[in-house]
Amino acid sequence: MTETRLRTGRIGEDVACRHLEAAGMVLLQRNARSRAGELDVIAIDGDALVFVEVKTIRAGNRRGPERPELAVGVQKQRQVRRLARAWLAEASPPRYREMRFDVVGVELRDDGHGTLRHIRSAF
Repeated sequence: MTETRLRTGRIGEDVACRHLEAAGMVLLQRNARSRAGELDVIAIDGDALVFVEVKTIRAGNRRGPERPELAVGVQKQRQVRRLARAWLAEASPPRYREMRFDVVGVELRDDGHGTLRHIRSAF
């Protein structure tokens, strides 16, 4: 992965995390690693343990889907579920009543602003 793509992803995750916290969620971990791989964000929202997949693109990007959140297809959903199971097996998660998977799509413009879409219970 190129340095530009990594930087874009980090900026998108920063934007997404600020949004999640402003929405009242408590962030447990960013870039949570397990033996199986890495999850973007793990948070608590009320009684729910939430695994958040963040997708970021630059506005005007001609490659990939029309909107970043559309990049979370069936294969990516399976991967995130597998990573969540691995994380739960390895970590000591806080108590929760439900679990869900959210997607945050961030589209960044050159002026530093952008569009964010948060899809709760996306899959």
